[in-house]
Amino acid sequence: MKKIHLYFLLLVLMLPALLQGQQKPIIGLSSTSGEGTSTSVPLTYVESVIRAGGVPMVLPVTHDHELLNRMLDNIDALILTGGEDVDPLKWYGEEPLPALGGIAPERDSFDVALARLAVERGIPLLGICRGHQVINVAFGGTLYQDIPSQVKASQVKHRQSAPGNYGTHSIRIDKNSLLYKQIDTQAIAVNSFHHQAVKDVAPGFKVTATSVDGVVEAMEKIGSDQVYSVQFHPEVFTANNIDTFLGVFEYLIKKAEEHAMEEK
Repeated sequence: MKKIHLYFLLLVLMLPALLQGQQKPIIGLSSTSGEGTSTSVPLTYVESVIRAGGVPMVLPVTHDHELLNRMLDNIDALILTGGEDVDPLKWYGEEPLPALGGIAPERDSFDVALARLAVERGIPLLGICRGHQVINVAFGGTLYQDIPSQVKASQVKHRQSAPGNYGTHSIRIDKNSLLYKQIDTQAIAVNSFHHQAVKDVAPGFKVTATSVDGVVEAMEKIGSDQVYSVQFHPEVFTANNIDTFLGVFEYLIKKAEEHAMEEK
């Protein structure tokens, strides 16, 4: 009987730690600023994180350094989401071309700060579309401000008219890449909703997927297994219960769990 009581006592004492180990990782989602009137994230990102086993947390735009770090204290991984064009003059020293779309200066500064702090602190990081481009400029790369006017050889429609959960052009994936590990294929059709793209790749990063016209569709940090980005929108497929790119998010959740354990 004493042994039973002892086992029960040990179980009670260990229960908080066991429950803590079972907690789902918290995934921060960078948000739009809504011109100072709102903060939001498309539900497709939220639903994809939930489907992959994480807890989504929307991060409002701020330039308070202490608040930024407090946000990062409370997440286990970060997704930089899609959105507006990146300001070329401020972030990579180019004059704006006539075809440049709308920019969001406050959000640019916020997203760049998030990307740099996440990498500095070893927080797993995934960039999607604009987020992919932000990661590139945050670490010294440049962008094509407008594919149609700058990539003359391109015969690919990068801003599709088809439904978002339908792939309209193909990409080729490096077999020795995180993206290949996540979705287990070297060729696949992706959706496409952009007119900007990575031009000069940031030092310390490598291209891991391209479309047939050479536009960069994925990249990752050299020597890291937790910093990667894609130009297309895997979250639209995933939120619509299409598992083609679910692995992109499941991999992030796995890395988030590892990071959470390391921080304990």
